[in-house]
Amino acid sequence: MRSDKDRATTKLASIVILVAMGLWLGLSAAGGALGLPVRFAFLIDMLCLAALGWALINLFLVWRKGAGKE
Repeated sequence: MRSDKDRATTKLASIVILVAMGLWLGLSAAGGALGLPVRFAFLIDMLCLAALGWALINLFLVWRKGAGKE
């Protein structure tokens, strides 16, 4: 059984993944349509990858914590 903190972390990580992917797709399309410089595309990519990395690390830690109980 997972603790409330683990469930909250999992829920937050899933929201971060959803928002990051939506922003990544939306801002990349908008940047291309508006003709923004490539450096902004790299900035958007790096920010979204950082958010996805944070979510992956937190989900891995919750998974490892749960794997040790069984």
